[in-house]
Parts: sequence; C-alpha cells; structure tokens
Amino acid sequence: MGQMQYLPLAGPFFAILVGIFLLVVVLIQINVLSYAYTRLGVSSGTALLLLLASLIGSYINVPVWEFPERQVESGQEVVFFGVHYVVPVVVEWPGTVIAINIGGAVIPTVLSLYLLAKNNMWMRGIITTAIVAVIVHWLAEPVQGVGIAVPIFVPPVATAITALLIARQHAAVLAYAGGSLGTLIGADLLNLGVVRGLGAPVASIGGAGTFDGIFLTGIVAVLLASFSRRA
Repeated sequence: MGQMQYLPLAGPFFAILVGIFLLVVVLIQINVLSYAYTRLGVSSGTALLLLLASLIGSYINVPVWEFPERQVESGQEVVFFGVHYVVPVVVEWPGTVIAINIGGAVIPTVLSLYLLAKNNMWMRGIITTAIVAVIVHWLAEPVQGVGIAVPIFVPPVATAITALLIARQHAAVLAYAGGSLGTLIGADLLNLGVVRGLGAPVASIGGAGTFDGIFLTGIVAVLLASFSRRA
C-alpha cells in the first residue's frame, strides 16, 4: 500500500497548485472572492477546507481493481503538455492497479452531488456533465507510465463556457459539478480499458493525469462563471 501513495504531480508543479490555493485563501480573507463561493452554496471557510482536503487527499489512492501487465514503469517523471507527472517507484508490482484518488475523485464527487441536490439542478447538471465528458474524452490521451491525461486547462475552460450557456444564473454550481464529474467520466472512467498496455503501475481515477484539471476546475471554472455573472 505504501507504494500506492504519491503526489500526482512533480514537486514544482504541485507547488504551483499549493500557491494557487494560498492565493485564494488571501483573496477570501480580504473578501475579494467570498461571493464566488457563497453562490456555490458553501461558506468561504468550508470552501477552503475542501480545497485543502483535495490537495492533501491527492496523495491517497485507494485500490479497487487490477489489470495484469507484463511490465510496468517505475520511478519516472512523464511530461504531457508541459506538465510533469509522477510515476511511482514500485517493487515486485503485479500489474496496473486501478485506484480511486481521494482528493481528485471522492471529494469532488461528493461535493458535486451535494450541490446538485441542494439546488435541485439534476437535469441541467447531467447535461453539463455529459457535454464536458464528451469534450474531455475527445482530448484525453493515453500516456505511457501514467495512464490517461488531459491538457490542464481543458476541463475548467470547457466547463465555464458550458455552464454559462446552459444556466447563466446558476453557472457556478454547474461549473463545479459538471466540470468535476465530466472530467472524471470523460477522462478516466470511459478510458479504463485503454490503460492496459501503458505500463502504468497505478491508474488513479482523479489522480495523476486529471487531478490538476479537476482541482483548477474547482477554482478557475467557478470564478469565471461568478465573475461573468457579476459583470
């Protein structure tokens, strides 16, 4: 199990996400961005705890399935669209382990379902999720040693535009829920069969390859939607 736990991005790139989180903390504390999260239906304090939990939880992978693999990569950094993803160091590894990432899959899924239920937006949420899933699935690519990866800014930008077109008044909720669920479905779930043969020791749903896009969706997409409505 110890070999299953690792950061989804190389140190400098993960530090950038931490820096973005700290910037959001500062902006909320000076009441610049608090409105963006109150429109989501959560307090700024709760939003910060969830963002922090996502960062910490990105280190934790829970194995759920295993594909036999002749050979797996180990202890490398793989570059995709300029972002460095980590291939964990593994010893005597049986194959490709399918895992669920706590910070990139569990937390965003639970929050997305909560927001859709609280705002009674199931139908619009399903439509937004489906559109984002199609876009993300179209652009997702198999990466040797990592699994499935998506260009980092595709999920938040596609989500913000889709949410604004479907329901401008509730764009913030749709942006978060549709972006998170759509990315998980389009990139990871619809490509589970593709990871065989990539030599990835761990194919993490919501982890390396998609975590950065999902995390930024929680920040960038919501802020784009909120700023647009405020204007």
